[in-house]
Amino acid sequence: MRLFVAIGLPDVVRAALSRLQSDLRVGRLVEPDNLHLTLAFLDEQDLPTAETVNELLGDIRAPAFDLRIAGLDVFDRARPRLVFAASDRPEALVSLRKKVRVAVHDAGVDLPRERFRPHVTLARLNRALPQFELDKLGAFLESHGDFSLDPFRTDRFGLYRSTLGPDGPEYDLLAEYMLDDPAARP
Repeated sequence: MRLFVAIGLPDVVRAALSRLQSDLRVGRLVEPDNLHLTLAFLDEQDLPTAETVNELLGDIRAPAFDLRIAGLDVFDRARPRLVFAASDRPEALVSLRKKVRVAVHDAGVDLPRERFRPHVTLARLNRALPQFELDKLGAFLESHGDFSLDPFRTDRFGLYRSTLGPDGPEYDLLAEYMLDDPAARP
């Protein structure tokens, strides 16, 4: 099964991003229910590995934190492949990602080394966009470049399964892990 670890988004954040997507006339839009911030993509894994990953992710202790989504961009400006809403990089997010990567590695999954650029994918693009679509994309980024949402509390993350289908991927939350939120204690 195809797995990834991610932070799910509150309904209000997904709704705001969905409204933003309505102005994006290029690419294959990510369904609002599928919007998330990926911490680690595990690719195809067998059931025993998935169970070990689940167990080790459940052992992670990390604080809850506030997360803010602000700004839009694309990966690979010369040949854009996806449009995303950027996230800030609070130290608690960076630390959580490191802990997730260690847990996944300890479960026997090798992850590629990559720069962490936290984001929420809004749309996937064909590699060879015609100029008129590149122009539409440029206009969208220019008109919405100052996009920003209020910070939201991140108090959990999850293990997801991705099933590829003809209408795009379908994501299923397999397990959810709570972060420690001292502010929520009595």
